[in-house]
Order: sequence, then structure tokens, then C-alpha cells
Amino acid sequence: MALQTKLAFRLYIIGLSILFIAIIANGMIIRLGIKSWYDALTLLNEYGLTAFKQLSVLDYLWLFLAYTMVLAFGYWVGDKLYQFIFK
Repeated sequence: MALQTKLAFRLYIIGLSILFIAIIANGMIIRLGIKSWYDALTLLNEYGLTAFKQLSVLDYLWLFLAYTMVLAFGYWVGDKLYQFIFK
């Protein structure tokens, strides 16, 4: 397989992995009552900058720390899956 094709396939697998992990994570946080980025942006659209006052500490921890780490985990899983398939 050509190098560019391999790179494109690697990026595709990683992207799918991040998407799959993000969908699962968003489903879990909705059940827990934690704000997602969609919720935060909706609040920002409705209330302007005062929307940030409506987010809890747990919401901030999720949005800026945990969610970032979950997406990074999705990248890692996708990269490992690519390596498993092609090496």
C-alpha cells in the first residue's frame, strides 16, 4: 500500500476511534447530569458570557480536563488498532 494511502487510512481509523469514544463518553455524562460541550455552547448562545456562571466545578473539570483525556485515549486506541492491523 502506498505511503499516503497508509497515512490516510491511519488517520481515518484514529478519527473513527475518537468519534466512537466521544459518543460513548457523551452518553455517559448525559446520564450523570454533567454538561457536554454542546450544552455549554447552547448556554453560551442563550446567556452570553454569564453562561460560564451556570457551569459547576464538575462541568469545568469534565470539559477541560477529563474530556480532553478521553479524546486522547480515543487517539491512542485508534493508533494501537492501526498498528495491530498493519504491523
